[in-house]
Amino acid sequence: MYKALVACRAGVGSSLMLKIKVAEVVNENNLPVEVEHSSLDAVPGFDGDFIITLVDVAEELREQGVKQTVIGMTSVVDKNEIKEKLEAALREKE
Repeated sequence: MYKALVACRAGVGSSLMLKIKVAEVVNENNLPVEVEHSSLDAVPGFDGDFIITLVDVAEELREQGVKQTVIGMTSVVDKNEIKEKLEAALREKE
């Protein structure tokens, strides 16, 4: 089982909506991912596999060199984009 943190700057609006959609995609497709939610403040202490966020924040996290695979989403409600990017990240972990 993999662990994913869905995060945005404040951890309130966009990331909460994204977390709900990611959880729906995980459940609907039986993906081996546990989903957590927080603000970016939780990133340094997160020991999981993926960080899922919006594309602008994803770029910043990559530049900072976080150890997790960073998945940047352009839409917080596009379940097709979430599924495609999450499945691609899972394939890379295999």
